Amino acid sequence: MKYSTSSISELSMNRRKALTTIVAGTGSASLISSKMENPQQAPLFRYCLNMSTIAGQKLGFRKELEIAAKAGFPSVEIWVSSLLAYLKEGNSAAQTKRMISDLGLTVENAIGFAQWAVNDNEKRKNGLEQMKAEMDQLREIGCYRVAAPPVGATEGGLELKAAADRYGVLVELGRQTGVKPQLELWGFSKNLSRLGEVLYVAAESGQTDARLLLDVYHLYKGGSGHAGLPFVGKPLIEIFHMNDYPAQPDRARIVDADRVYTGDGIAPIASVLDDIKAPGKTIVLSLELFNKAYYAEDPLKVAETGLQKMKAIADGVRY
Repeated sequence: MKYSTSSISELSMNRRKALTTIVAGTGSASLISSKMENPQQAPLFRYCLNMSTIAGQKLGFRKELEIAAKAGFPSVEIWVSSLLAYLKEGNSAAQTKRMISDLGLTVENAIGFAQWAVNDNEKRKNGLEQMKAEMDQLREIGCYRVAAPPVGATEGGLELKAAADRYGVLVELGRQTGVKPQLELWGFSKNLSRLGEVLYVAAESGQTDARLLLDVYHLYKGGSGHAGLPFVGKPLIEIFHMNDYPAQPDRARIVDADRVYTGDGIAPIASVLDDIKAPGKTIVLSLELFNKAYYAEDPLKVAETGLQKMKAIADGVRY
């Protein structure tokens, strides 16, 4: 078919109009889609109370959970020792799970101290057996993560490749039990105290389920600081321990008990949260403190204050 010059000109004009309409329509659709999708986006953060924060009041497992719920926390991070003590009192795992649900809580993680990383073969074997037993208990109450710090291996002499292999075994154990071990950085330790070390162990474990449990205070105490956080792959962080630290004592002398509420110290909290955020994924921010001054206060006040101060900073972080 032949077209005249005027016909070609007309077709070209119509095509430009059509393209303009499509582009405009697509833009409008994108805006509409964005407006429709934004309310459904996963929140960047979920707030959690680590029971260490009110452990000094010696409330017991159930009362600690009740305080967390009353303070407005949707989730908690429990200690395995406290859970086991509660179960030994005659409370079944099923009853415990129901009680947690009735309080409107989820258990995001558990803090345990099994010696999975040590060089001593017998101790490591016992540590893995302990970890499996604890994982089984945790799964029954609806907790699907557990901390994996370098317990018993804090004095040096741990080769990173060996640690990676041992963590790989632990991750495989977690896959079998349904409870995912979170490789925890301990700033005071001579092993796995720096961000680069735990990143190496996670990467060399050969496990896609490897996860890191990092902490504002421990990153500072271990000497890595927070500048390396943008290099942590987004799948690696599911839970992040929140706290702050004062200018004094200095890094060499500061200890766990010196941690303070987020925003009350000198840590760059807003920058940290901006670095770890992963749009489309909700990261659990768990308040972990060991402050003796807070232990002398009403536990509900401590929990409420901790939540308020976390939210004051975290709510300002944007997609």
